Amino acid sequence: MKIAVTSTGPTLDDNVEARFGRCAYFLIIDTDTMQDEAIENPNIAIGGGAGIQSAQLMSEKGVTTVLTGNCGPNAFNVFGQAGIQVIVGVSGVVRNAVDQFKTGAFSSASGPNVASHFGVNTATADPTATGQPMTGPIGQGGAMGSGMGGGRGMGRGMGGGRGMGKGMGRGGGMGRGMGGGGGMGRGMGMGAAMGMPAGVPPVGPAAGPPEDAGLQNPEQELAALKQQAELLEQQKRQLNNRITQLESGRKAVAVVDSGKCTGCGICADVCPAGAIEVNEHAVINAEACTGCAACVSECPNEAIILAQKKVGK
Repeated sequence: MKIAVTSTGPTLDDNVEARFGRCAYFLIIDTDTMQDEAIENPNIAIGGGAGIQSAQLMSEKGVTTVLTGNCGPNAFNVFGQAGIQVIVGVSGVVRNAVDQFKTGAFSSASGPNVASHFGVNTATADPTATGQPMTGPIGQGGAMGSGMGGGRGMGRGMGGGRGMGKGMGRGGGMGRGMGGGGGMGRGMGMGAAMGMPAGVPPVGPAAGPPEDAGLQNPEQELAALKQQAELLEQQKRQLNNRITQLESGRKAVAVVDSGKCTGCGICADVCPAGAIEVNEHAVINAEACTGCAACVSECPNEAIILAQKKVGK
């Protein structure tokens, strides 16, 4: 049997990630042989539709079951259409979770256990995670809130300067789609003003030691530096994934099942790119489609999915 487990890293000894659509890795595992394939999540930084696209990726990989911490309604609907069972509330080391699955310790979820866009404002799971979002205090400045930009936390900043554009400054979050709120202090400006492609958070200037490092004890400074290093590593992965996507000429676009479409026009009304026209049924302009998944979420007949397609020349 082939299953998938959301993971914080690429090995069976890493921990189960609490988020589905925005986990760092998917581990595709053959439960009979325990052979595994680690897949870096290409959807971790997209502005919307991460759960839907990740669920479709699992379908393309032929998995029958997904083990994760949390699953929202959009991804759960895709799993239902694909006949994939979902198990939520899973935590701990991936290898142990698979062993528990093989003994029948888990039962399938009957529905989503979190709201849409849960992963956008939720921090990456800690090694001691129990399937709940991280909300504990970090550094001197309060807490990380409920994501990568929810509080004013991590001391008073993780870099020099006061930010560039909207990102990670006093109130900007981590760029478009990566969280709102107070950001991570003052530095590492990474916002949308830097002109990067949609779905990829721009990389800010290299930051030095935290500006208030002299006011922190060594343990606090070390924690801040490790967090900064992890953020930079995550940005590198996201950029590499985007480079691969652009080189392949493929992107996520909405696809209509004409057998289910009733031509109600809701999808055309909610499409921010104006990429949908409705005649007898919806017709999507693949060149104009941004893969935002707004139409997928709003379609009352579940007639639209996102798929990876080669677009253009």
